[in-house]
Amino acid sequence: MKILVVGQGGREHALAWKISRSPLVTDLVCAPGNPGMAELGPTEAVAATDVAGQVDLARRMAADLVVVGPEAALEAGLADALADAGIACFGASAAAARIESSKAFMKGFAARHGLPTAAFEVFEDAPAALAGLERRGGPWVIKADGLAAGKGVTIADTREAAQAAIRDAFAQPGSRIVIEEFMAGEEASLFALSDGRTVMPFGAAQDHKRAFDGDEGPNTGGMGAYTPAPALTVALQNAAIETIVMPTLAAMAARGIPFRGVLFAGLMLTESGPRLIEYNVRFGDPECQALLLRLQSDLLPALVAAHDGALDAFDLRWSADAAISVVLAAPGYPEAPRTGSVIRGLERAGAVTNVRVYHAGTALAADGTLVAAGGRVLTVCATGPTLREARDAAYRAVDLIQWPEGFCRRDIGWRALCQSPADHD
Repeated sequence: MKILVVGQGGREHALAWKISRSPLVTDLVCAPGNPGMAELGPTEAVAATDVAGQVDLARRMAADLVVVGPEAALEAGLADALADAGIACFGASAAAARIESSKAFMKGFAARHGLPTAAFEVFEDAPAALAGLERRGGPWVIKADGLAAGKGVTIADTREAAQAAIRDAFAQPGSRIVIEEFMAGEEASLFALSDGRTVMPFGAAQDHKRAFDGDEGPNTGGMGAYTPAPALTVALQNAAIETIVMPTLAAMAARGIPFRGVLFAGLMLTESGPRLIEYNVRFGDPECQALLLRLQSDLLPALVAAHDGALDAFDLRWSADAAISVVLAAPGYPEAPRTGSVIRGLERAGAVTNVRVYHAGTALAADGTLVAAGGRVLTVCATGPTLREARDAAYRAVDLIQWPEGFCRRDIGWRALCQSPADHD
């Protein structure tokens, strides 16, 4: 098979790596790709959201399957355009992707179909949103309506902070926000493949959204993750699939927008059971990087089955090992990452037993030197019989990377390994 992987981040590098290991693959092209993905096969300088360019590339290479990584490409209608061109695609249609691309749509959908989620209100202007604060006690959860790469959420503990977040959100004309009830509990990520009719669980993980140790600092796209997630027990996973995921897919099919692809449910594990925080229509980043290290089966047939409507006759095998991912980010991330600094030592880091290093925001300078070219720059992943062993291997590799300007959290996995972030060793 000839496979086109769309995207250029750590998630796409992990997908391309896993797909490249399939004996079914004869050609693998990544667009636009990154220096790490270029080690797996040719890359093409076509932006993920360049729908016409991606369709043209898929035609020219006679792609048997296009695997779309980033949500922005799905929102732009890439899956629809590929379907119109008769090219198989793993990824949701633009109509189905609204469940991620619009928080207001998602919350309204959840309310209409009785999905357990936080109470909410949608606001079109700052005065109405500021007035809405008075109707709800804090903390306040304030979300930008559209795609924000995981950084469009503010949890405000004070009214002043909530007011500032609202004013910032409406600084751009045409903005819309959602203000939600604060839910207490542990967050977890649940993944499932869907062919429009059948749901196939695809693992669970816990992410670390805050930029700094101890869950301090601003929200990011994710600074690290681990799987499996002890807090999300098999019983809770089954409950979430039965009360949240399956009703969602049934309702979407009934609306004439069957969901095909991967559905990522962000969950809050509350005293009353799992509640839906949000939906994503793509593999999480950095959860994907860790999850795929535990997948023993060939990923490619599962992606084909999701497109072909054949998941009901499919199954996957998973390792009992734990896996962890640690993100190395550029200085100033997430607000204003500073790029251009030189990175060395990846070969030594990648040589650590059970470790893989994925590129995310990297580029090659004119002299061939690897440099930082984004906010989240590298993801260092490791597996082990226990989470502690996986974590220790990952940080051994991190310490071999020569990038003084970069930073990472040193406490990834603390929830599963100890009782508080201050206890991590």
